[in-house]
This record gives sequence, structure tokens and C-alpha cells, in this order.
Amino acid sequence: MAALDGMRILDMTQYEAGTSCTQSLAWLGADVVKVEQPGIGDPGRGRAAGNNIDREYFIVWNSNKRSVTLNLGTPEGRELLLSMAPKYDVFIENYGPGVVEKLDIGYDVMRERNPEIIYLRIKGFGTSGPYSHYKCMDMVAQAAAGAFSITGNPDGPPMRPGPTMGDAGTGMQAALAVTAAWAQKQRTGKGQFIELAMQEAMTYYMRTAISHTGYGKRPTPRMGNGSNPFVSLYPCAPGGANDYVFVMAVNPRMWAAVCRTIGKPDLLEDERFASAAARQRNGTELTAEIAAWTRTKTKKEAMTELAEAGVCASQIYETSDLFDDPHLVERDFIHDLAHPEHGDIRLLGWPARMSASSVEIEPAPLLGQHTDNVLEEDLGLTTEEIASLRDRGAIGNEQSGPA
Repeated sequence: MAALDGMRILDMTQYEAGTSCTQSLAWLGADVVKVEQPGIGDPGRGRAAGNNIDREYFIVWNSNKRSVTLNLGTPEGRELLLSMAPKYDVFIENYGPGVVEKLDIGYDVMRERNPEIIYLRIKGFGTSGPYSHYKCMDMVAQAAAGAFSITGNPDGPPMRPGPTMGDAGTGMQAALAVTAAWAQKQRTGKGQFIELAMQEAMTYYMRTAISHTGYGKRPTPRMGNGSNPFVSLYPCAPGGANDYVFVMAVNPRMWAAVCRTIGKPDLLEDERFASAAARQRNGTELTAEIAAWTRTKTKKEAMTELAEAGVCASQIYETSDLFDDPHLVERDFIHDLAHPEHGDIRLLGWPARMSASSVEIEPAPLLGQHTDNVLEEDLGLTTEEIASLRDRGAIGNEQSGPA
């Protein structure tokens, strides 16, 4: 069985902070029913921007879910959501400040219908405090947590980080909290309210950098690619924008392995590099020695030779490289799927490998694909009743597909 078999989630999330949470729970076996606005759905689909098919962005964050379209702006649509609540263990939302309050579907309201509900809210700055009404997205959360301030070169401006840790990083913490609350519910029979602020969640990924602040007395400086020749980036052939290898030779054994690998064992006897302090003082000369070798190698060759010698090193992968990486392919991390709009697609998998739990990855749902099936399953509605709801605008007009 899947680890979270039996957990049911009403998913009213959008973009990434919430959808990453619910997708991870779906990949662990939870039944995730995504509640979306008729005609538009999750803004991550791109329909509001004029796209007539779902964006790749939506597809990579919403696999293994079912989609139901409810018009929560109508009394009937809102009542459908509340009527469904007793059938679910968890309700999750990450809408902007005030949206849930305007719809009147907060924790107290939901708990009246399902006293055991686990109710999760993800907000940029939480629901209390002077910033609680501020809007927030990934990079705003990262800026507010200090990530920009440590990214970039020492003599340059702060720089936007590449990964979307403010969103997906918050989502992973939210998934852990939901799983813990569900485990607690198995013992106590009680649900609970959970809140995550993206600013606070993002600080968790900053803790190593924050450990250089003297417990908050000084800022952590930007390091760029580093001045230490053994924790640094080296250029490789043929000299493209991402033709580099990153080396972390962090102990004497690795330093010796670097010297042997680049064909310069004599560097081990060179007085300029006789100690860690000396190597740091003469970093420019040492960097030049190593770079002279890496420039004769492709990044793959440099990584392979250094790693085989016991040095911690990796080529700089481009995002598209991941899909054909022989290591990831052999580990079955790349999944080939058929999507009804995009045809054959490839998706990266779920990194947690559990010997007693396995869930096949399924393509993200089309908008409203499961509306009829879920309403019949949860509320016992007939085909005629569902058609009547559709005619009255309580649910979307999208054509429901297979369950």
C-alpha cells in the first residue's frame, strides 16, 4: 500500500507553495482533490493569460491529483465545498490575504462541518503581525528571509537566487506538518489548524548562512563562487556558458587527489601550497594551475575524473541535462507519461524511495476533469443533479473525463 493511503485532501491551492505540498502528499498516496475556479482554474495553468492548454509549469506541480471546478462565489458552489468537507481529512489553501475570509470558508466554518479537519494555511507573512496583509510570492519571501543578501559576488549587488525555495521549500515543510498532524489524529481523533508563513519557512534554508551572524550581531557577506581554490568553480571545454565543474576538495586527502588527477603531484611539495593557510594565501596561483587542466576537459570528463579519484565535484548541469543524465535514468527518476493535451512528456520523479510504499506518477488533471465523479462519490449526486448544478453555474462547464 501507499504510505498515505486513506488520507483525503481538499486542495484549494494555486501556483507553487501550496501545489508542491499537495503533490508531494499525492505522491505518497493521499487522494488529492483540487478545487478550482470554473473556466480558469489554478492561475498556474495559464488560462487567465489566454493559454488554451495547460502550461508546463502547471503540469510539473500537479501530477497525481483530481480536479473539481466549484464556483465558490455562489452560495450553491460554496455549499458544495462545505458539504464535501466531512469526507476529507485535510483542507489546504494558499490564496492571498483576505480571500478565504471573503469566501467565508475559514477554519471555524470548516470545523463546524468536520470537527476533525486538519486545516492548513500557507501565507507569505502569516495571518498575524504588521506584514500579514502584504502579498507575497516566492522571490519576495526569499528577499524577506535574507537569501538575496548572500547571493552574488562580494563587490556586486544582491542577486535573485535560482531555485524557488520560498514556494516549494515552504510546501515541503507544509507537507511534513500535515503528515505529522494526520499521525497525531490517528492517536487522538482530533484535527488542528496549521499555518506556515513563507518568510519564516524560508529562513530554515538560511540557517547555515545565519550561523555566521554571531547570533544576529552582523550580516553574512556574499561569497560569490568563493575565494578558496578548493571550493570553487572551474572553466571547462569548449567554453560555453555552463561549461564549468564545481570542486569541493575539503580535506588533505582530496587536495592530494586533485594534484594527482590534474597531473601535478609536485604541487604537494610546493612550499606555496604546503598548508591550508598557504594554499589560501596563494589561491590565485593554485586556481590557475587547476584551471589549466579543467580547460582541457569537458565538464563531464572533469567531474568523472575528479569524482573517481575521491574528490567531491560535479559538472554544472543545465536543467535540460537532468532528463538524459545516465545516473538519473538508470535510477528510474525520469518518468515518461502521456498527457491528453501535450502528448508524450517527461517528468522528474519523487526523491524519497520507500521500500514498502510505491505510487505511480500520473499526469496532472485537466481542468474539472473529475468534477462529476467526485460529486457522485462524495455527495451521492446523480447525473441529473450534477447537470442541474452545472446549468445553474455552481460548478464549471468543463467536460468531465475519466475518473
